[in-house]
Amino acid sequence: MMDLDHLHTFLAVAESRSFSLAAERLHLTQPAVSKRVAALEDTLGQRLFDRIGRRVNLTEAGRVLLPQARHILAGLDEARRSLDNLSGQVAGPLWLATSHHVGLHRLPPVLKTFTRTYPAVDLDIRFMESEEACHAVAHGDVDLAVVTLPEAQHPQLRTRTVWEDPLLPVAARDHPLTSEGACRLSDHDAVLPPPGTFTREIIDTALRTHGIVPRRIVETTYLETIRMLVSIGMGWSLLPETLLDDSLRVLPVAGLQPVRHLGTVVHRERTHSNAARTMLELLAMS
Repeated sequence: MMDLDHLHTFLAVAESRSFSLAAERLHLTQPAVSKRVAALEDTLGQRLFDRIGRRVNLTEAGRVLLPQARHILAGLDEARRSLDNLSGQVAGPLWLATSHHVGLHRLPPVLKTFTRTYPAVDLDIRFMESEEACHAVAHGDVDLAVVTLPEAQHPQLRTRTVWEDPLLPVAARDHPLTSEGACRLSDHDAVLPPPGTFTREIIDTALRTHGIVPRRIVETTYLETIRMLVSIGMGWSLLPETLLDDSLRVLPVAGLQPVRHLGTVVHRERTHSNAARTMLELLAMS
């Protein structure tokens, strides 16, 4: 008979392709993760992973087991939430994913209210990129995400805007753009998020609309890092108002103010626990 802890561990290794990352995710030691996987392999009589150097790949047996493991664990989670909801109590685990920017600049007041009002909830906050967070919701790894919302709707996800987040064209106070008569952004370097991120897609659409092609693009993930690079003159960027400070100046580029939508992401078919439902209600009032 399969042990559920072993199944959870198998899923963590399969999704992260790493025993060490799975150990971090499960708050276990790496030897403990290896022991659980070995026990599951003994139970099934099948090798589930090929370990070649530092690479961890699913075997054919592992690939067959993966969707079944997700289905089994998702079904148990669904049953547990439904039963817990009968009590009406706001308690138990709540897995919430959020991006660094939203988690640092938008969520704190909501989290403060929630944790003080509902101390019986075991809140597990996981910081990750918005794209990764949406993937985690779609696969049932977290109850909900609070992130930059995708422009295109995902068939398994339901999104709701909580905050609108305009992106303003900015440069360092002593950047040549701040003294030019006409801000010719195409003549200068830009510092932007990497391709494939929701924020970069929004920015690229806005730049194409205005016919702006940066001379060169420096790419980095975190908006806080982009702000630092812009502040020392590495280039111009588009940043949310929450990140503006005295080191930056907003550039007068008519009409160039794309808007990100920040908000909640949930699975369309997932039953919300009382804790998740309460968190969603608090966010809706933000």
